[in-house]
Amino acid sequence: MGFSKVAVLGGGLLGGSVALALRDRLDCVLWARRAETVGQARDAGVPRATTNLEEALDEAELVILAVPVGAMPGLLRQAIDAGIRPGAVISDVGSVKQRVHEQLGPIARGGNLAFIGGHPMAGSERKGFEAADADLFEGSVCLLTDDEGIGDPAAARLEAFWTSLGCRVTWMEASAHDQIVARISHLPHVMAAATARVAMKSPEDARFGGGGLRDTTRVAGGDPGMWAEILMENAPALLGPVREARDRLSEMLAMIEQSDHEALRQWLELACERHAEGKTRRENQGDD
Repeated sequence: MGFSKVAVLGGGLLGGSVALALRDRLDCVLWARRAETVGQARDAGVPRATTNLEEALDEAELVILAVPVGAMPGLLRQAIDAGIRPGAVISDVGSVKQRVHEQLGPIARGGNLAFIGGHPMAGSERKGFEAADADLFEGSVCLLTDDEGIGDPAAARLEAFWTSLGCRVTWMEASAHDQIVARISHLPHVMAAATARVAMKSPEDARFGGGGLRDTTRVAGGDPGMWAEILMENAPALLGPVREARDRLSEMLAMIEQSDHEALRQWLELACERHAEGKTRRENQGDD
């Protein structure tokens, strides 16, 4: 995959999953701030887990920042001070990319490092290393952004890295990334949270719910602190889709209030068609 040693900085769901996926493939060190997380990682079969940043970074050719976006600039500065290898490729797993490039690009250049943004579209409503899964990335999409203009060979090596973990890699600009994930990832979380608040206004009613309630509210169980940060970080791209969703709900409300059965049927039919088209595209993505 082009890298002889990888340092993963952050032992949460994504960082832990990368470390687990790499444990039998190449030299990988997982760094975490908390000794408890390091212990969990070692118990799970990641022998090279440490709270020592210098140890994690020693001779690492690829460094993956797997911490909240707001913590990335400070951590990258710490890594540079700890002796990160000049010329190393720096990437991340954050779910926004414009802000990451704006903040990390200058720091990386100042440290003679090559920053390329990364976002594996995989996850869970669970959090922490205990939720990590070595197979988390199998069949998922990883979006990569090279707004710094790093290019090959670093870009090719990073693409090969994520491909080796089972991802289908797509390159795009950071602004395009943020617009897309606002609609296909961040908006669904907003809608799931709103549905959970309304549908389970009386939590005891949940015992009567079936698969529909479970499926439409599942991601609302994600870490509120993390998701509040994500939604605020991508606010410029997210505001439009949220307003559009509000308008679509207003349309439906008007149809119900006016007892317009045919208009409501057509409204739902279009939603059904969009769902079917999207499902087909997801199922056939490997054939592109």
